Amino acid sequence: MAQPASLALDGGDPRLQHEKIDEKVDTHATGSSPPARGGIHPRARRLHDSGVTFEEYYYYAQLTRAEEDSQPVTGHETSLLSLIFPSKSKGGVVQEKSSSSDAVISDQEWTDASRALRTATRGAAFYLITTDILGPFGLPYAFATMGWGPGVALYTVFAGLAGYSGYLLWDIFLGLDSYQFPVLSFGDLGHRLYGPWMRYLFNFLQGIQLLLNVGLIVVSNGEALSQATKFKLCFIICCLIWALVGFFVGQIRTLQKFGWLANLAVWLNLICMFITMGAAAHSPPNFAGVNESAGATIAGGALVTPNAQGVFPPVQTSGGIPDTGGFVASVSGAMQAIFAYGGSMVFPEFMAEMRRPKDFLTAMWAAQAFITFGAYMFYGLFMYGFQGQYVINPSYLGIGTYNLQTAGNVFAMVSAVIAAGLYGNIGIKVLYNNVFVEIFHAPALTTTAGKWAWAGLIPVYWAIAFVLAAGIPNFSGLTSVVAAFCILHFTYTFPPLLSIMFWMKKHALRDGEGYDPATGQTIRHDTGLKRMARGFMARLWWVNVANVIYTLGALALGGLGAYSAIIILTTAFKSNKTTSFVARALWMGRRNASPE
Repeated sequence: MAQPASLALDGGDPRLQHEKIDEKVDTHATGSSPPARGGIHPRARRLHDSGVTFEEYYYYAQLTRAEEDSQPVTGHETSLLSLIFPSKSKGGVVQEKSSSSDAVISDQEWTDASRALRTATRGAAFYLITTDILGPFGLPYAFATMGWGPGVALYTVFAGLAGYSGYLLWDIFLGLDSYQFPVLSFGDLGHRLYGPWMRYLFNFLQGIQLLLNVGLIVVSNGEALSQATKFKLCFIICCLIWALVGFFVGQIRTLQKFGWLANLAVWLNLICMFITMGAAAHSPPNFAGVNESAGATIAGGALVTPNAQGVFPPVQTSGGIPDTGGFVASVSGAMQAIFAYGGSMVFPEFMAEMRRPKDFLTAMWAAQAFITFGAYMFYGLFMYGFQGQYVINPSYLGIGTYNLQTAGNVFAMVSAVIAAGLYGNIGIKVLYNNVFVEIFHAPALTTTAGKWAWAGLIPVYWAIAFVLAAGIPNFSGLTSVVAAFCILHFTYTFPPLLSIMFWMKKHALRDGEGYDPATGQTIRHDTGLKRMARGFMARLWWVNVANVIYTLGALALGGLGAYSAIIILTTAFKSNKTTSFVARALWMGRRNASPE
């Protein structure tokens, strides 16, 4: 289970120290009586305890939301400026030291520990979301393979659906998270609604996506550095350099400390966007990279093939879907647009660290508006308008003038390293807590031994990302794979799937049912299909029907995306356009052309 929030404190998190919890509960040490008739305190539950019912999660979630609502919120946190200029995260409730001789943890210490871990503001969440979603530099490629009309339409639809999915995750989180049973990852939501098998699936896909994202950044930064050095530095060495940088950036253990770095990364992205837009408007495309341009997939590459005199065709754009000889290239372009909305996978992690998770919704909608209408779509359309079929993914590699090209590369590389650190931070926690801690009983990351293990895992994780980068240096193909197999489902398939079950369980509750804290028992008047059907057809049943259709549609699109991504990669390898472990950024110099 990913536990970014558990690292916000320098000391250990008592919720993770199960060996110190007395299952029978020492009432003299805790100062409170255990529930009657066999009820178990939340602090005495094991992590991922299947014996905890939905009703118990929901009961404690309502108590936590009521407590959060009763806490005063500063005027700065309620203002719009707090999104752009976030206040410094403050610590939560200070943990109390246990007064018992046998280190049994009291109920108050348990809940105080959970409160203390929630320190992030909505402004920090806004920047973390916009940093995590690295979409702008793939959008010109997406528009070039889909055309003006379909590109704008699909990107807008994806934006609206991504915002809706974020709302669903927020709604589910508020209904299942509490100080007693904190939700710390996407896998936790799956476990509480569908069972352990869903948690395993989510954690596996989340781990794969985060690792591939880090590999993608190593690829793009390696290509950018190779381009900046005029290809005088070996491409493999360029990738290795960024893997080594990741060893140091990865030592940042808390998402709280990434807040201001995420702020910086967003502004660096904007600077890179302005530079590349200015360069695209006043300089020709980078003709050396036409083999990796969108035009290489259109009309058999005729739009990027020079004539006998070596003159390349003029920039061309298309109002509709270009002639790609099939749907593969267009679907791949759609996957680039979907890649812009890949942050939903870590939304639960962000909410888990917020002082008021309710404020996440404001940050999420602001981030979606910024991504869609504030900057990203404009950037994608601008670049497509000036570079047409010559746009490259990522777009800052497609600038023809060397000085402007290098300036954009520098800002993009720094921003990408911050994002890679964020991906690696959560990815390693997913790997460590779900494999090493849960299966091999390794020490928690909050212990001294766990911190040493963290330091040792960083180079291993980035080394694997480096191997991926060197082994599959086809950026667009790899991003399509990540989008189709992981991003699409975390953003468009899993949120409605979780919401269907959450609403069924929630709306199936009738008067006299629910969790009784006095006895520790869950009261239900019926079970089975009858109960599920009542929950499904209860209030707002049509939303459940829409979510079923939404889920099936996302699965279908994911299948098409996976097929097109695999075809693109296999074709690239067969045609020798993609070569693993090359000593040169091969795609940038195939025609013996070089930047000015």
